[in-house]
Amino acid sequence: MSTAVSPLAPTNVPELPPIAGVRLATGAAGIKYKDRTDVLLALFDEGTTAAGVFTRSKCPSAPVEWCRAQVKRGRARALVVNSGNANAFTGKNGRDAVNFTARLAAKAADCKAQDVFLASTGVIGEPLPAERFDGVMESMARMAQAGRFMEAARAIMTTDTFPKVATARVKIGKTTVTINGIAKGAGMIAPDMATMLSYVFTDAAIAAPVLRLLLAESVADTFNAVTVDGDTSTSDTLMIFATGKAKGVPSIVRSSDPRLKNFRKGLHAVLASLAEQVARDGEGARKLFEVVVEGAKTKQSARRIAMSIANSPLVKTAIAGEDANWGRVVMAVGKAGEPADRDKLSIWFGGIRVAHKGARDPNYDEAAVSETMKKPEIKLRVALGLGKGWDRVLTCDLTKEYVAINGDYRS
Repeated sequence: MSTAVSPLAPTNVPELPPIAGVRLATGAAGIKYKDRTDVLLALFDEGTTAAGVFTRSKCPSAPVEWCRAQVKRGRARALVVNSGNANAFTGKNGRDAVNFTARLAAKAADCKAQDVFLASTGVIGEPLPAERFDGVMESMARMAQAGRFMEAARAIMTTDTFPKVATARVKIGKTTVTINGIAKGAGMIAPDMATMLSYVFTDAAIAAPVLRLLLAESVADTFNAVTVDGDTSTSDTLMIFATGKAKGVPSIVRSSDPRLKNFRKGLHAVLASLAEQVARDGEGARKLFEVVVEGAKTKQSARRIAMSIANSPLVKTAIAGEDANWGRVVMAVGKAGEPADRDKLSIWFGGIRVAHKGARDPNYDEAAVSETMKKPEIKLRVALGLGKGWDRVLTCDLTKEYVAINGDYRS
């Protein structure tokens, strides 16, 4: 974990209110880090429903496999997350560590192991010393309290430079419910269903199948529309837990229930905020880079082109160098494999058109564009002129610091 906070970190951090039915505790198990918390325990009241989406990596971590199996039941009583070790590519040792941790947490939470969800983040390929949880799990269960979301967000950080939190309050019927979210992620970020690790908690009463549909709806244009380096993690996990403990809240059992309208908006806002914070905390990032593609044949085509641009090392290093190099953007559009016409292409940096109809804009002003490129937040707009497809992706620049962080990651 870096000691220097990203210059793109949010200046206004919301205070996350307690959520009835959720108690949190953190501890120091010494998995990798010294002198900091590295394990989170969340305890849920009986009746809490759960849903999740997980990495599509063909080499998933042991905790991801465990969660996939248990989430089908749609119930949750506990969540354990550790940082410093991903428990991925760890074979039988990894599976044993998962089973051992689940049993420890189940005993501490007085529930079945199947009602415990697990996640690990950090180095891939190193055995997880799960026996170290034995000394902290019971004490965390005793210390668990409502409202400790910021501490929880800090405990799951790895190369993150700041904790990522978001909250919203919306109405379901006549009852106001709270939606709190935490996330971690700064590198190995190119989600393919969810992202890094992210957990959402609410006191709404929503059936598990409905939660699954809500996540699927919200993830597409939030976490799945952010990238740092083009690499999808073995451990990506996004879960939501609904305790149903808001006083007088109606029980929602159908995704078509009109009372979900505000909840949908609130959930999307929370996930969008967390996803943007991940981009802002990209390893070594100095620029938040927004890529908008319009005029594509379809939204899917626009997404693929936007990702091609956002994941291009040449584009990202140009942004780091404050160079409006539209030639690299043209390259990234062309290599995406999607319909494109060079002679219809127009490109803007920060609202200034630099290229039009297959050539440099005749009114191009180097001085004006240079000033735009010095800003910490830069928007690139690409117009293809082929249709109505539109999409947006968030990323960051690629700096020397990214290489330094990842060159030393295991040491």
